[in-house]
Amino acid sequence: VCRSNKSPWVCLTCSSVHCGRYVNGHAKKHYEDAQIPMTNHKKTEKQEKVQHTVCMDCSSYSTYCYRCDDFVVNDTKLGLVQKVREHLQNLENSAFTSDRHRKRKLLENSSLNSKLLKVNGSTTTLCATGLRNLGNTCFMNAILQSLSNIQQFCCYFKELPAVELRNGKTAGRRTYHTRSQGDNNVSLVEEFRKTLCALWQGNQTAFSPESLFYVVWKIMPNFRGYQQQDAHEFMRYLLDHLHLELQGGFNGVPRSVILQENSNLSASNKCCINGASTVVTAIFGGILQNEVNCLICGTESRKFDPFLDLSLDIPSQFRNKRTKNQESGPMCTLRDCLRSFTDLEELDETELYMCHKCKKKQKSTKKFWIQKLPKVLCLHLKRFHWTAYLRNKVDTYVEFPLRGLDMKCYLLEPENSGPESCLYDLVAVVVHHGSGVGSGHYTAYAAHEGRWFHFNDSTVTLTDEETVGKAKAYILFYVERQAKPGAEKL
Repeated sequence: VCRSNKSPWVCLTCSSVHCGRYVNGHAKKHYEDAQIPMTNHKKTEKQEKVQHTVCMDCSSYSTYCYRCDDFVVNDTKLGLVQKVREHLQNLENSAFTSDRHRKRKLLENSSLNSKLLKVNGSTTTLCATGLRNLGNTCFMNAILQSLSNIQQFCCYFKELPAVELRNGKTAGRRTYHTRSQGDNNVSLVEEFRKTLCALWQGNQTAFSPESLFYVVWKIMPNFRGYQQQDAHEFMRYLLDHLHLELQGGFNGVPRSVILQENSNLSASNKCCINGASTVVTAIFGGILQNEVNCLICGTESRKFDPFLDLSLDIPSQFRNKRTKNQESGPMCTLRDCLRSFTDLEELDETELYMCHKCKKKQKSTKKFWIQKLPKVLCLHLKRFHWTAYLRNKVDTYVEFPLRGLDMKCYLLEPENSGPESCLYDLVAVVVHHGSGVGSGHYTAYAAHEGRWFHFNDSTVTLTDEETVGKAKAYILFYVERQAKPGAEKL
């Protein structure tokens, strides 16, 4: 219909090929059009068979049922679904292998490509691997690419012992899950490990994170289906579930081994969230001090809250600014957002504080201090907010530093920190393009070995610091700068 060659889905009832949901959604429309005659009278068994509910992704060979809104794992008695998979793969191998070799040759020999990848006078190859979009899964891809470039975090998972989960049939070089092993064998840690291992291997073709997405569906029901999701919400669920699974051991790797690995990471860096410390809390874990003062009697209450990321409001005075170049008023900076987060504020009527001395809810003030900074500081800018009926996006450009973010002034006890321990350098940025949380598109910028890359699902391109600095950031990942003896300060 739209002549797109992206994400082809074939109907297993009539063999029509349409584009998938994240392109123009014609495969879904094909299913919906088949339902129209069925609305006014009772369905018969014969009519059931022509509902066009089951289709197959021609890229990943996964089968999907629109009526169930779920992947299909069972086959017909004659194994017809498997035969379709094998037939599609034979077509792909015979028709496109020579063409792929030809294109790869052209790519390798392209002077333009060599020019793009010329670094410090020597030509290097593009080693980054993209992630296929499985149907509005850009929110997941952007987070995965960002996390894959946080070296200490990524290396920990890549060095975990491998566990082979699949024992089902495979078709040629491709494998796909069958669910026949049962729910107990799904492991988020294992699939996350496999995905990280597949990235940065220099593969020309994009990697399909289908097995990881399947496990996400299994253990995080919020993310079932193919609608657009919030990347920050996904990141928090992902880190929380990785943390929980690492505490309990997974797929035959005992809990003692996991905890031993974690203790080797940093014996002194314990920030526990929901139990024992893991690599998640060791890398992302920090501690906030929440200080509340009763305005009636002056009683002060303090409590310490562990955090994996900080969610920052964009101050209201900057919310009408649409572009970076708009001249009216000062530009919003990341420091403005951090200051708004940590400044003393009076709680409104809906947030009255229960004062233990007054024995009732009273007006009070609140202030946050950072008691302990994490190794990787994750900052989430609150771009989505609710109005009366809609969730709107704050499209304000927020200026952020690529190097030397100084967090010392937000610390509870800055005098106890070293000269370099409060400085952070940017390693990744997640950007939301579009107007609403349930729509739009996510991409990521990340630094790898001194070069910046732009990750847009399957497409990975080299970029520069100037382009990164102009991005309307949604999530920022900063890595603590390591002090180097005798090194000159940046």
